[in-house]
Amino acid sequence: MKGNELRQAYLQFFESKGHLKLDSFSLIPENDPSLLLIGAGMAPLKPFFTGKLVPPCHRITTSQKCMRTGDLENVGRTARHHTFFEMLGNFSFGDYFKKEAIHWAWEFLTEVIKLDKNRLYVTVYPDDQEAYDTWHNDCGVEESHISRLEDNFWEIGEGPCGPDSEIFFDQGPEHGCDDPNCAPGCDCDRYLEIWNLVFTQFNKMPDGSYEPLQHKNIDTGAGLERLASVLQGCRTNFETDLIYPIIEAAAAKAGVKYNENESIDVSLKVIADHARAVTALISDGVLPSNEGRGYVLRRILRRAVRHGRLLGIDGIFLTPLVDVVVDILGPGIKSIADNKDFVKRVVLNEEERFNQTLEQGLELLNSLIDTLETDKVNVVPGTEVFKLYDTYGFPWELTEEIAHERGFTIDHDGFDAAMKEQRERAREARVKEDAKVATPDITFLKDEVLEEDESATTSAILVIGKGADRVDTVADGDEVTIIVRHTPFHAEGGGQLGDTGFIVGPMGKVEVHNTKRLPEGTIYHIGTVVEGSISDGDNVTFEVDVTRRHAMARNHTATHLLHAALKRVLGDHVNQAGSLVTPDYLRFDFTHFSPVTQEELNGIEELVNEEILKATDLAIAEMSMDEAKAKGAMALFGDKYGDVVRVVEVPGFSIELCGGSHVGNTAFISTFRLTSESGIGSGVRRIEAITGRAAMEAAKGDRETLERLAGELKTKPAQVEERLAQVLADAKEVEKQLTDIQKNLAAAGAADAVSAKVTVNGIDAVMSTVKAASMDELRDYADKIIDVLGGSGVVLVGSVTGEDKVSFVCKASKDVVAKGVHAGNIVKAAAQVAGGNGGGRPDMAQAGGKEPEKLLEALKAGDAAFRAMVGAE
Repeated sequence: MKGNELRQAYLQFFESKGHLKLDSFSLIPENDPSLLLIGAGMAPLKPFFTGKLVPPCHRITTSQKCMRTGDLENVGRTARHHTFFEMLGNFSFGDYFKKEAIHWAWEFLTEVIKLDKNRLYVTVYPDDQEAYDTWHNDCGVEESHISRLEDNFWEIGEGPCGPDSEIFFDQGPEHGCDDPNCAPGCDCDRYLEIWNLVFTQFNKMPDGSYEPLQHKNIDTGAGLERLASVLQGCRTNFETDLIYPIIEAAAAKAGVKYNENESIDVSLKVIADHARAVTALISDGVLPSNEGRGYVLRRILRRAVRHGRLLGIDGIFLTPLVDVVVDILGPGIKSIADNKDFVKRVVLNEEERFNQTLEQGLELLNSLIDTLETDKVNVVPGTEVFKLYDTYGFPWELTEEIAHERGFTIDHDGFDAAMKEQRERAREARVKEDAKVATPDITFLKDEVLEEDESATTSAILVIGKGADRVDTVADGDEVTIIVRHTPFHAEGGGQLGDTGFIVGPMGKVEVHNTKRLPEGTIYHIGTVVEGSISDGDNVTFEVDVTRRHAMARNHTATHLLHAALKRVLGDHVNQAGSLVTPDYLRFDFTHFSPVTQEELNGIEELVNEEILKATDLAIAEMSMDEAKAKGAMALFGDKYGDVVRVVEVPGFSIELCGGSHVGNTAFISTFRLTSESGIGSGVRRIEAITGRAAMEAAKGDRETLERLAGELKTKPAQVEERLAQVLADAKEVEKQLTDIQKNLAAAGAADAVSAKVTVNGIDAVMSTVKAASMDELRDYADKIIDVLGGSGVVLVGSVTGEDKVSFVCKASKDVVAKGVHAGNIVKAAAQVAGGNGGGRPDMAQAGGKEPEKLLEALKAGDAAFRAMVGAE
């Protein structure tokens, strides 16, 4: 059975058992800031398990895309470690429980995919007699094939928990450890865990006790790749049809063979695994960056490129592998099939950038090792290893390999400490974000009809929350979340900030700082009680900040016009990668692989303003998704939509799915003005713009600036450009004259310095002070002195370049370096005398010191170092 057939068989089996089949959720968690990426099949369903949200069906089945990077270094070195994998799962939310879960797992394994019953083993929690009896009495599993293990209990701190039961497949003694007591749970590969059934039946209390849950849940997970390896008789997951074609393609590109050399196999498996992960992440909207999910993507992608280098591949190779990944996974994962071209563009851009980064990193690392070598240090500091890794994207494994080749080790403890510090900062940031979005249990509202009505002026409070707790009353100073039956406040979404304003009750007032929407659609208001008290059930009135809302509406409609204009000017490859709509400005991130030229920016701005001047009425309507697609509406990349969608259309120019606020007519935008364009990541550009009052204020500021400049230049505003050109031309002529004077002075200074030349063992040497205002001038002096010496010799020049600063430059010609002269060591000896340090290459080096009064003494030290190099007394 092929991998895609296995996935389909699993989902169809549980559909036949009354489960609702859901497509895989995105790898990007929705409304769960505690997770960076989805790492388990149940993770996207967490609100249903906790009871905060009502599931669309009490039985659900999925094949969920998952990402785990906690033990990245093991990928390729073991049979089953992956970054990307698929978790097959069937879930019950207060519906069926232990017996059904066990029966159906056994039925699927033995009757649908027909595994040999004699090779299946199970483990249960020692106290879970019900699970034991179900396996033995109902399913007929022999007692010798059932083990009781203390580890079979799932819990994470306080909250829902329960025993679990794992299912293992005996791969045969040839995979084992030769221990006569080897059994399921052993660390060897003989007994392969293929499925875990978690029976969530308890609630762990703060005092450590366990109380039975009123509504028991089932959470299961079966690894698609592991099941495929069993069905296909493969030694490892990597040899299944879900992964092996990628290995074959990578091996062909590298000109190597799989299964002949262990280190080659590791690299091929790393590349295959990471190609799948990269494709899945980008297809879900993750883009390379230096933080968060983008950092995970960049790290994985660059690790794959590094292993390509280890195989001898120098050029682009990861990008073509995306085609292979899509051929394998595309039939079962729609997001991967739909976004192939986009994924390839991003991977190509990042691969090209990292090839350049590798060269830069090698140069930095070799320079660092040169300096350490001079200082007789043989350990590369962990902070430097982390800097190369974190700032330049240089894999620490490659740093270690290169260091080892030159007889160095790396400071692992220092690197780990720097990495730990970074992770702690990231963890604290996630905890803070998690605290901001806490909401109370609202499942009791499932039968309430909640409405969003822009015209609503009064309503009743249904829920007041403080953190994650529901409360009856809140008072002055309390931070709260409030849910009402009818709200005129627009919720944050589609890049637009939520409405602000006030909710006013009979006994108090709440200032609303933001308005948000829960995943199932409920709108909640986040605010602070600024007067008196507010109670559950109060009839309240609303004061929405209408001026702010109108400003956002102008910017939101302008964002739609901008998106359409970008596609017309730059091409259809442009896709939204993020947006922000505020009252003051709009920001739009989009996919494009080169800077936008000024000519293109002018064309984009002109197109948008032309649409504004047409004073076109917007057409806003709700319809089915199929109708919206038929009309050509753009769905924003990565967003999820329900069966009924809201379509915002500027007839003849733009049509998008959107739930935000908009103007009724484009003329209300007034005017549109681009303020900046920049790159923010691999293949992603950002445009910021202003409209309405902000654009008019900016134009007024420009006029005032022009008038002020005209006054300074003693001309009229209309003639500023002409007058400025004349001033710049005059300044350029003066600058040229100054440069000529400086060159003449430098030549004269060089000639004076050469008068102090000495010849030591046939080598001309000049050790002299000069007058230089900067390190650039000092290097210029050294070059001129070498020229006066006929291109052969050694020069050390020093100059006071600040109140507490002295600078040195040393240069040595190639023939002199061949005789043992090292400019880096000469300049270092001089700088140390002057209270500084430095070094560099044998042919050129520079340094600085903090004691200008020791300049002459420093030059003597440099001279002594030079003489020692050439064997002179």
